[in-house]
Amino acid sequence: MLKPRMSMITLGVTNLERSIEFYKALGFPRRGDHEDVAFFELNGTWLGLYGREALAEDAEVSADGSGYNSFTISHNVPSEAEVAQAIEHAVSIGGKLVKPAQKAFWGGYSGYFSDPDGHLWEVAYNPFTWIGPEDN
Repeated sequence: MLKPRMSMITLGVTNLERSIEFYKALGFPRRGDHEDVAFFELNGTWLGLYGREALAEDAEVSADGSGYNSFTISHNVPSEAEVAQAIEHAVSIGGKLVKPAQKAFWGGYSGYFSDPDGHLWEVAYNPFTWIGPEDN
């Protein structure tokens, strides 16, 4: 039986060095200095970066595909202002603005950016509840 947790999210990337620099510029602490994979320790989980082709080969699936991959990675912050600040920062270091920070239909405030490989990140403020572990 699986325990209710997510240990790591691994993203398949087309340019490992570019992606490493992007996530370091977001402020994510890198763990180790492996040549063909990168790990970033987050609060409660880890983020892995691995070559897109190699990751597909490991999973024995096709590396083809583009655009929306049926998921987003979400990052919650404690205020509306921090939503806009986080998205602006991501765009300033090479991310792409997908949806500007704005009032959300569910009563919160959110927006989206994508990393250099098009992985979607939602930055959200939820006024009803805190989602995720408490910040260290």
